[in-house]
Amino acid sequence: MAMFSDVFQNRKAIIAMAHLPPLPGTPLYDHDRGIDGAVESVLRDVEALQAGGVDAVMFGNEGDRPYTTKATPETLAAMAVIVTRVQPALRVPFGVNYLWDPVASVGLAHAVGARFVREIFTGVYESDMGVWAPEGGQAVRLRAQLRSEALLFFNINAEFASSTGSRSVASRAQSAVFACLADGVCVSGPMTGQAVAVSDIADVKAVLPDTPVIANTGVRLENVKDVLQVADAAIVGTSLKLDGNTWNAVDPDRVARFMERVRSIR
Repeated sequence: MAMFSDVFQNRKAIIAMAHLPPLPGTPLYDHDRGIDGAVESVLRDVEALQAGGVDAVMFGNEGDRPYTTKATPETLAAMAVIVTRVQPALRVPFGVNYLWDPVASVGLAHAVGARFVREIFTGVYESDMGVWAPEGGQAVRLRAQLRSEALLFFNINAEFASSTGSRSVASRAQSAVFACLADGVCVSGPMTGQAVAVSDIADVKAVLPDTPVIANTGVRLENVKDVLQVADAAIVGTSLKLDGNTWNAVDPDRVARFMERVRSIR
């Protein structure tokens, strides 16, 4: 928890998503706008998020549908370029998440100087991407080999997937910390933008009182008070977009209203 507090200065931190548009090599990539166009849209979103008062920004390649479980060279390189070009505009800590590859995410974090990583590190899932078995042990070993100080936030109930096992969310979270060295635990709903059950967050926090527990999906103006009564932080993306649509640009007014509510809760 002390390392978490070193990165996130405010209590009940809000980590806002900076969703990257589709990257080279993916079906929806915009060849006409290219990397320069992607940098332009990400910069616009980052500026809106920071102006609204978020505590941190996390870059994710949400646009790279359909997702795979292994990074490709061209998308990983493009993501590193975009984050590097946006970095001079950042005034808050930042993290990265390459969907859905924990080893690539750790390598990316080291290359660009990110303070934290979110990803699925543990478990086996039946998913929209097929059978999914992330290599968390390799990712944590890579962090040690690189002497990286990036915090690793383990998402322990995957979006777009269901666990093949029968262990509870709380049991999987506890195991991720004990056996796999998670620095924090993210608890999710069934997919991007859909709310996590507050009861799941409470169950995880009950078994991990000294570990940061982060609400990972579906946090909105209407439920943020209930969520932050239990969670130590929240990752917020969709609800800060124009019309609450994941694929739209960040809406400065939504960010301002959301952070005003958060400050009143704190």
